Amino acid sequence: MRFKISIAASTMLLAACASVGEDYHQPELATPPTWQAADGEHLRGETPELAAWWRKLGDPVLDDLVERAARGSLDLREAFARLREARALRGDAAGEQFPKLDAKAGFLRRGESKNTPLGSFVPDNGVYSAGFDASWEIDLWGRVRRSVEAADADLDASVENVRDVAVAVTAETARNYVELRAFQLRLAIARDNVSLQEQTLALVRGRFDAGLVGERDVAQAATNVESTRSRVPALEVGLAAAQHRLAVLVGLPPGALANELGPDRPIPVPPLALAVGVPADLLRRRADVRRAEREVAAAHARIGVAEGERLPKLTLAGELGLAAEDVSDLSDSNSGVFGIGPSLRWSLFDGGRLKQRVAAQEARTEQALVRYERTVLVALEEAENSMVGFVREQTRRNSLREAATQARRAVDLSRTQYGEGLSDFQSVIDTERAVADLEDQLAISDAAIATQFVALYKALGGGWEERALDAEPTREAAGL
Repeated sequence: MRFKISIAASTMLLAACASVGEDYHQPELATPPTWQAADGEHLRGETPELAAWWRKLGDPVLDDLVERAARGSLDLREAFARLREARALRGDAAGEQFPKLDAKAGFLRRGESKNTPLGSFVPDNGVYSAGFDASWEIDLWGRVRRSVEAADADLDASVENVRDVAVAVTAETARNYVELRAFQLRLAIARDNVSLQEQTLALVRGRFDAGLVGERDVAQAATNVESTRSRVPALEVGLAAAQHRLAVLVGLPPGALANELGPDRPIPVPPLALAVGVPADLLRRRADVRRAEREVAAAHARIGVAEGERLPKLTLAGELGLAAEDVSDLSDSNSGVFGIGPSLRWSLFDGGRLKQRVAAQEARTEQALVRYERTVLVALEEAENSMVGFVREQTRRNSLREAATQARRAVDLSRTQYGEGLSDFQSVIDTERAVADLEDQLAISDAAIATQFVALYKALGGGWEERALDAEPTREAAGL
């Protein structure tokens, strides 16, 4: 009866202690019910279609670049390497749940001191041995289980990291492509205005040669031409940088796409009205938020691992093998050796080190929770900022378009009136400068709308849905 009571008590004890550390529960963070920037006209609260969002820009060159970036991105290759590492570490943690079996073979020659009683009777000879050792730590308190739980969360976080990198690479590719086309357009505008102003300069020189105007008008016209011409080199630098960045994003040397991207194309035009959903959707969609939450889960599970180190460890060990003074006797049945038995180890005093390790892991978990909360807030901030930018930039673009149209009319009128002697040359200079500035600002605004579109879909967490976790980028896919 006493033996049965002991078994029952032991079973109850093991059941009570099998879950060292508290079980994890996903943090609940409050989010606003709606977006502040949603206006119902440009931004609607409907569920957005985020898969392959870049195709909404309707540019096949961009579509091709995004696909090539998915195949050749160095950032994605690194993220996949981290994913493989997490998978291997998860397998390493899971292996602790199973017995460990080692094969062994050896020869030991031992001599005893002649000045001891044992040395008087034991001959100085050697022993050959071969066999197996086995050991198994019984997971009494769930320490190993918590370790596997932490590794599972780490693996989940690595999966989300791959997706987050895919989102970033896609958005970066689209943003740089928009910049590339914007620089091409701004270069064309600058060169057109240089041509326009050169015509004005020729007109002024003709009037100067005829003695109708003074030299100051010629100097002003020449200044205007060279001032506009000075914009060209800076724009060419920006264009080259955008080409180089796109090449690196797809995993190629900087100059590899110069010929391919050289022909001018218009700036991609996004839809002017978008569905953006509600803020709570970010917790479900954004890969960086999901990764941060999994990092909290991993850190929390490791509290249990640290607590388990403070409790007794029960290990079953066994040995089965052969031993003989002569190697030829190893096959004799009388040479067999075996041993089996449990061992218990419990740290009774360690200067408080194990306790402090638990406290340190609790602090790490708190840090992970703070990072998670910050990631959510930053995600909401990014989404709100991109929505405001997308809506307000459209209003700005409309004003710039009207201003540029009127400025062109003003240039024509001022040149005509100047040629007829009805106005001075300063009005021509002023209107030509206004045209150059306004048309450049209009191109920048067109690019800003497309860029805010890209930023918005990145903020909403779009772009990872098509990132297959078995489609790992390679050097061959990048063309290296």
